[in-house]
Amino acid sequence: MSDRHTSRTALGTAYMRAAHQLLDAPPRILEDPLAVTVLGPAAMQRINDTAEDFQTPERRALRAHVVLRSRFAEDRLAAAVRRGVTQYIILGAGFDTFALRQPVWAHPLRILEVDHTGTQATKRSQLAEAGLALPENADFATIDFEHESLCDGLRRYQVSLDEPTFFSWLGVTMYLKEDAIDAVLRSVASFPAGSEIVLTFAPPPGESPSPFDQRAASLGEPWVSYFAPDALEAKLRDSGFCSVEFLTPAEAEARYFRQRPQDLPVPPRTNIVCAIR
Repeated sequence: MSDRHTSRTALGTAYMRAAHQLLDAPPRILEDPLAVTVLGPAAMQRINDTAEDFQTPERRALRAHVVLRSRFAEDRLAAAVRRGVTQYIILGAGFDTFALRQPVWAHPLRILEVDHTGTQATKRSQLAEAGLALPENADFATIDFEHESLCDGLRRYQVSLDEPTFFSWLGVTMYLKEDAIDAVLRSVASFPAGSEIVLTFAPPPGESPSPFDQRAASLGEPWVSYFAPDALEAKLRDSGFCSVEFLTPAEAEARYFRQRPQDLPVPPRTNIVCAIR
């Protein structure tokens, strides 16, 4: 994707988070009212007018995955802050709203949203139209994972490489070549002990691509990297992480789906993992 253009999958993800607020029953997996605010009143009207389109099995499954991964990452971030993490780096932030709705416990954090300039320009414009601004502890950064070291890029934005740091990397690895993924993981693993990353990945497609894979390709942003959980665990440990934990469907159901209405399906495949230095 060119830096000059907004990622269509990032925008689609924002619509999934907004639809969760408007169409799904409480208690929601992810409470994110600003997802609707950032997209604006026209988007809200579009979602309400085409509600049936958002309730197809494919859209409900995609929405469940999108809100689950954000909720899991934010829960892990809260735990990391309690053990002393001081920086939060959102890799491929898209239209994420955590910095705007951050709870009190996040106020001491340095928050950096990393993405392409095109997507960030659109987000800045939408924030301005909504009368919103990033708080003082948050900022934007542009780092191209395939052409620049993550550590070198973070240094340009005065991120301390000597402080324990939390990284979220959601919905990105499948669009990158494996050597770029390896480089990012090595950079994250170079941060001090206690640092953590939560990332999503695409399991091997088997005989046919998943609907998510096909949809991304139709938007001009095809997937290029896939990992089986055991292979990804080996990669994470080889990169320098000492603890690796996957969010399995059974754990996701027990933690996030069991105590709410059954309007969203539990994602059937393991594709979210956290790893700690």
